[in-house]
Amino acid sequence: MSTPDPRHLRPAPIHRLTAPVRRFLHIEAASGAVLLACAVVALVVANSPLGHGFHQFWQTPLGVTLNGWELVKPLEWWVNDGLMTVFFFVVGLEIKRELAVGELNSPRKAALPVVAAVGGMVVPAGVYLLFGHAGAATRGWGIPMATDIAFVVGVMAAFGNRVPFGLKIFLLSLAIADDMGAVLVIALAYTEQLNLTMLALAGGGFVLTVALNLLGARPVPIYALVGAATWLATYKSGIHPTVAGVVLGLLTPYRAWIELPTLRDALQTLLGRAEDGSAEPRDLRRMEFAAREAVPPLQRLEHLLHPWVGFVIMPVFALANAGVVVDPAVVTDRVSLAVAAGLLVGKPVGIVLFAWLAVRLKLAVLPTGVTWRLMLAAGLLGGIGFTMSLFVGGLAFPDHAELLAAAKTGILLGSGLAAALGAAVLAVSARKREGE
Repeated sequence: MSTPDPRHLRPAPIHRLTAPVRRFLHIEAASGAVLLACAVVALVVANSPLGHGFHQFWQTPLGVTLNGWELVKPLEWWVNDGLMTVFFFVVGLEIKRELAVGELNSPRKAALPVVAAVGGMVVPAGVYLLFGHAGAATRGWGIPMATDIAFVVGVMAAFGNRVPFGLKIFLLSLAIADDMGAVLVIALAYTEQLNLTMLALAGGGFVLTVALNLLGARPVPIYALVGAATWLATYKSGIHPTVAGVVLGLLTPYRAWIELPTLRDALQTLLGRAEDGSAEPRDLRRMEFAAREAVPPLQRLEHLLHPWVGFVIMPVFALANAGVVVDPAVVTDRVSLAVAAGLLVGKPVGIVLFAWLAVRLKLAVLPTGVTWRLMLAAGLLGGIGFTMSLFVGGLAFPDHAELLAAAKTGILLGSGLAAALGAAVLAVSARKREGE
């Protein structure tokens, strides 16, 4: 029996480049449907006779007590500040991937989505502030700045191949840049007091993570322990703990510990020994180690965690946060209208206007197959804030239940209308493409 050529086991270059993106879009599309179902369930239950019990469930105390020290918080807090840290860790991985090998790894490629994302953050915030808020309500300006990529991809998935792949990549890159902006807003705008000692300890956790990477430490439990301690120190410092998740994601290596030529040599050796009958169990263990470590830690963790985030963490977050009691009076509240206008008007105007300026100034070009009508659809879909908007809303109004209820109502209203209009523009564009 001849030894197979390991080169035959390698996927084509174009497949290696597009497969991770296509897998990401597939998971996001499916998780978007689950997310929508959970949001609907939360809304229905919150407005039913079970509503009070549903709300009380998320306020159930849960925590840890150890020798007089305790961390006991409502279940909703553990979802928003604990589970969502894993969500933001994956966001950090996605940002690192895009900066390293994706659409944000060069100024020319990054120009269009980054400039459009800036417009999609600045203009909605401006629209919100135009409503002339007073007091605590002014803190809500960051709410309409966000984009929920799961819902966006879910809408695009309904149109299949009629949506150009270039538009999907643009929106994915825009959402990544948008997430970077959201993290900065969370860290800078919604941090009121800093505990410098705890901040230094959190910084030490990040330094230790880098040191472990440089020393070649491989056991995942070590990183999990350091990550948990860093998360706790970040929380105690006054900065929202999910920021720790993003930073730890950014610190994850995107290069493999073992290069592909080494893996091919190991495979050839194993196959050769298998042929002559000299293979031993330790050879298989070495091959298993080499195969695992030939995959970059970033890619391995993203592959492992992305489904959990899409199908568990985000749906649970929706259940905990989308249960808004529908009150017609709240719909016309100034905060509700400002958030809805920021998402429905500010987002598409900001994205399309800034993208047009980038193309006009020759900083960027439109993706292949993408027209300005499709860019309008992208801008409208960018107005689906939902998950991130709900998250920022909780940070903006932690002690103002009425303002938070109004903000959530505006988020649901603005995101729903933006999704409907974006889908309508996509449908018109798809028919025109088919008729050409």
